[in-house]
Amino acid sequence: MKVGIVGPGALGQALAKRLHSAGHQIRLTFSRKEQGLRDTAATLGVGFGAPDQIARWADVIALATAWQALQPAMDALGDLSGKIIWDNINAVAPDLSTMLIGTTTSVGEEVQKRAPRASVVKCIPTFADLLEAHDPRLNGLPVTTYLAGDDAEAKAVVGRLAADLPTMPIDVGGLQASRLIEPMMLLLVQLAYSRGLGPMISFNLVRQGG
Repeated sequence: MKVGIVGPGALGQALAKRLHSAGHQIRLTFSRKEQGLRDTAATLGVGFGAPDQIARWADVIALATAWQALQPAMDALGDLSGKIIWDNINAVAPDLSTMLIGTTTSVGEEVQKRAPRASVVKCIPTFADLLEAHDPRLNGLPVTTYLAGDDAEAKAVVGRLAADLPTMPIDVGGLQASRLIEPMMLLLVQLAYSRGLGPMISFNLVRQGG
């Protein structure tokens, strides 16, 4: 699958590394420093390009920027009609104390407003540190990832990519469920960094009998 990763930061690089190793075609985009983008792509063995070029090329566009960079990134991507957008963004305050938006909306829903003719799927997989580990599983098991979206086919596509990280994707419903995923992930961040548990943690779904 052709995946354009928007934002070559820690999470973007970790996604690129994992998905490339799983056999997908990966290109990075959206960086203030073109040479840095080139160097990162070369290190990971993946491609790179201008945002609008990557948007036309990709089957799936994975957003991995900071919340504050969302609008500039989407402006640079151009027309996203018919595209699958995998939203990995959380609107977290710089001190990790609270959500900057939430309760009545979510980043996932805001992405959909900005790209009304695209199919948006919310899925923040896990910490970049864990994805960068030699074995991104915990206690031998893939961590659980939670997917929200209104397009079942698009959600299935992102679910397959999430499974290739590897993680265990769980469908939690329509895109409005992003309002639940995003604060849950902030709690995980606070446990990791404010409470000192470190990033090798996850909220895994476990049920009796399986």
